[in-house]
Amino acid sequence: MQSTAVRLGGAEDPLGPGYKWIALSNTTLGVLIATINLSIILIALPDIFRGIGADPLQPGNTSLLLWLIMSYMVVTAVLVVSFGRLGDMYGRVRMYNLAFAVFTLFSVLLSVTWMHGTAGALWLIGMRVLQGVGGGVITAIVGGLAVLGLFCLIETRVAQPMFHLALLRIRAFTAGNVASLLASLGRGGLMFILIIWLQGIWLPRHGYGFEQTPLWAGIYMLPLTIGFLIAGPFSGWASDRYGARLFTTGGMLLAAATFVALKALPVDFDYWLFALILLVNGLAMRLFASPNRAAIINSLPPDQRGVGAGISTTFQNSATVLSIGIFFSLMIAGLASTLPDTLAHGLTEQSVPSADAARVAALPPVGVLFAALLGYNPVRSLLGPEALAQLPTSHADYLTGRAFFPTLISGPFEQGLSVAFDFAIAACLVAAVVSLLRGGRYVHGETETAKA
Repeated sequence: MQSTAVRLGGAEDPLGPGYKWIALSNTTLGVLIATINLSIILIALPDIFRGIGADPLQPGNTSLLLWLIMSYMVVTAVLVVSFGRLGDMYGRVRMYNLAFAVFTLFSVLLSVTWMHGTAGALWLIGMRVLQGVGGGVITAIVGGLAVLGLFCLIETRVAQPMFHLALLRIRAFTAGNVASLLASLGRGGLMFILIIWLQGIWLPRHGYGFEQTPLWAGIYMLPLTIGFLIAGPFSGWASDRYGARLFTTGGMLLAAATFVALKALPVDFDYWLFALILLVNGLAMRLFASPNRAAIINSLPPDQRGVGAGISTTFQNSATVLSIGIFFSLMIAGLASTLPDTLAHGLTEQSVPSADAARVAALPPVGVLFAALLGYNPVRSLLGPEALAQLPTSHADYLTGRAFFPTLISGPFEQGLSVAFDFAIAACLVAAVVSLLRGGRYVHGETETAKA
């Protein structure tokens, strides 16, 4: 006789007792792939631009670099609510399988470009956008208050709204999403800042060539991922038993503490301490994320959980994109105050002509950040081969070596880091307060099991 599982309420599940594990395995794999795809391009950027023969540091190509990094996140943030609602209406399995097909197709097309230069970069951006369409199903950013108001007005008048605004009256749902937004604001730009820190300063000062730094930056960031992997299963299991509030609030407080620790680190740190802070940061972020996500979904009626997941992901992805912009802006603001004078003075000390030194010092600080992010030799890229050829060989070798640029930029970079980490600390602390105010354990259709 074919075995059946018993659903809540006594109804038999014709799919069998193992179906929940099949569903969990498939969705976990999908979310893992979509999440990795958010940041994997950071390590691949140097090879991508070398492969298509484009110089991302030329002023006209800066936008191409930004769109390659952010296009996937922008598209997923825009589309997840719509596809979540379609999943509620037409079947989540059907939409999920379609999403996987779309995601896989455009992932393959990303690797087969035959074009070079700007055309090749535009092809890759287009594939990233279409890949994000699939990613948006598996897992309207800034339209202005007028558009938001129009959306709310329409949603209250149509027979089948995309998102029932009445759900915002559910305390656990609203608090969870606001906390998620603040947490993503605090951590979204962290990966970029830490990679620039490693590639532009720490790794060259410890014997790694600039062309090697993208790979080793990824390797040295592994403690962050290990923290995610350790805390995820535990926090999900524990929050099912004890409720989300303890873990989400504690996770954000611990995350804020790790940002304080990162801010206190010298620019040329001892790696074991850096790795320990990254490990704890990963633990803290996952202590927050898994219980918070479960609490958001559990607070909704079953027929609204698809669109609810979409809303939650939109909050998270939108905040991540915004966080990257905020972190970069704060870093650039910190660099702009001291970097030009520091560059000009350091270059002229090495016999660089005043005109060339002034030209490099007048470049936007973003060029220095991108050179470090891409694993380029910053001085060679920014000063140019003609200016270097006019210098004594010993001076040219020192300027383009591993010591000059990391030592020169350490002071200005530390100022930018301090400002960025202050923002992250504030965002995590506010997220902790919001999590604390979410109330006790709440599952839709059940009596709240803990007092607010």
